[in-house]
Amino acid sequence: MLPSYYTVKGYGENEIEIERSRFIAHVARAETTDEALEFIQKIKKKHSNATHNCSAYLIGENDQIQKANDDGEPSGTAGVPILEVLKKKKLKDTVVVITRYFGGIKLGAGGLIRAYGNATSEGILAAGIVERTLMRVIHTKVDYTWLGKLENELRSSTAYTLKEIHYLDMVEIETYVEDSNTETFAEWMTELTNGQSEIYEGARVYLEHDEAV
Repeated sequence: MLPSYYTVKGYGENEIEIERSRFIAHVARAETTDEALEFIQKIKKKHSNATHNCSAYLIGENDQIQKANDDGEPSGTAGVPILEVLKKKKLKDTVVVITRYFGGIKLGAGGLIRAYGNATSEGILAAGIVERTLMRVIHTKVDYTWLGKLENELRSSTAYTLKEIHYLDMVEIETYVEDSNTETFAEWMTELTNGQSEIYEGARVYLEHDEAV
């Protein structure tokens, strides 16, 4: 599992017009080829009367799945420029479909490459980018008398992120902690509770943070 990577936050859509042609970008997260293909087919069905529905997707920790489709545009002028934007922005697990409604003016190869690239960038801007950072969920069980103090400390912390609080026989607090900081966190919790806490490691999960595009 990668320590961190970038992907799109969710679905995004944006339209630009170039020389009377409409370029509508549709962007989504896709973690498998099936998810990407399903999204592409959904957009193609929605815009079945469009001149072109060009697409590209980039999937996998090492970008091992890459696909670009020009859908009738001159070879290399649509799908590849879309894919190159994904690579340039270092996005993973992302699928893009650019729908074009031809406006009657030909753009030429260079014009098409710029148009599809710009449409992709604007679509990604609409979708938003997140950084997914691999974290360990640390469980801390304490008596209720410690809850207020620990919750305040965690919410004001810049190193750790409070995930969830379970109100059981004892309070169980779940915290996102970077793998390299688990021992430091455990020592911190032990000190805060005068050793009156039970601490154990849980699952490794990705935590998302919004990023500027």
